[in-house]
Amino acid sequence: MARAGASVLIVEAAHANAGASGQNAGSLHFQIERRFLEQGEAKAAEAAAITTLSRMAVDDWRGLEQALGADLHVHMHGGLMVAETAAEVALLERKAARERAAGLSAELVDGAELRRIAPYLSERVVAANHMADEGHADPRAVTPAFLAAARAAGATLAEQTRVTAIARAPGGFAVTLTGAGAGTVRAGQLLIAAGIWSAGVGALVNVHLPLFPVALQMNVTERVSPFLPHLIQHVGRRLSMKQAHAGNVLIGGGWPSRMAAAADGRFDLTRRPELLAPSLAGNLAVATAVVPHVAGLNLIRSWTGTTAITADQYPLVGAVPCVPGLFVAAGGSAFTLGPTFARLIAAQMGGGSAAAEAEAALAIAAPARFDHLNSFMGG
Repeated sequence: MARAGASVLIVEAAHANAGASGQNAGSLHFQIERRFLEQGEAKAAEAAAITTLSRMAVDDWRGLEQALGADLHVHMHGGLMVAETAAEVALLERKAARERAAGLSAELVDGAELRRIAPYLSERVVAANHMADEGHADPRAVTPAFLAAARAAGATLAEQTRVTAIARAPGGFAVTLTGAGAGTVRAGQLLIAAGIWSAGVGALVNVHLPLFPVALQMNVTERVSPFLPHLIQHVGRRLSMKQAHAGNVLIGGGWPSRMAAAADGRFDLTRRPELLAPSLAGNLAVATAVVPHVAGLNLIRSWTGTTAITADQYPLVGAVPCVPGLFVAAGGSAFTLGPTFARLIAAQMGGGSAAAEAEAALAIAAPARFDHLNSFMGG
């Protein structure tokens, strides 16, 4: 938006990259995720629509380092979603067919070809969906690079600053800020991109943003020589694994941690979630079963973080119909699809001929699908 000539203020309650943007594992997972497949064939077929965004994201990530003029440690050497049983292989076959129909480079590999591509895999793995474009990047580099580019284009950052009130005003909104950047600012348009805090910010505009906090945990091993060039996922079990630029192996895949409870019975988003030992053990058991070499590595750190998901597990990205000028970008997949969301949202907010195309591309994530929740809200 700044490059397009807009006056942009970024309001950050803490400091940039303090939340899920910097705590995630940096996976670039363009295949249809296991969380959609485990809900049955109808959901898996419906989820194929998100491959349109994945196809765009492949191109966006391939050009991102050049666009931002920064080394983001982007490695797109391919990804494997593995299977251990005949039923899981059948699931992979159906998934790959949907992905190929959408223009993604998914192929089922097994036998000698699988061992050639990934000799580090356990003999328990009988097949895998291979997607040549998948990989990973460094979350600790990506957000600062975006921020630097935005500021170079004229955007202003207000850190340690909270939004405490939002009122409708002529031509848009009056936003009350407290903290380091205290004051009242006027804006023609607002974009809420606050992760787990997005629903609370939406309440200041008198709308429901149906986002639910989810606490997860991740693990990282010591640094070792390169042996794992691919992003590894599992079609039947929770697993995400890759070897980072520095040599550490990152192990996760959606294993839960425990959110703290507040006195009013709600979840306390201000406190870090508690690590769960069964999740740690379960995650590492799957990892070592799939890639036996991991069993000999030292685990040096585990951490927890909180993300937000919607009831249907698709992201929430686009215009909020009942409040003209209000936009949101939240609800999962926000590292993999984040650069694409940014580009499309900027086009929507900028108006003109590109806005309609961006809106169509974001249809599966559009807030309008939850408009019934706001039939008594807004205004």
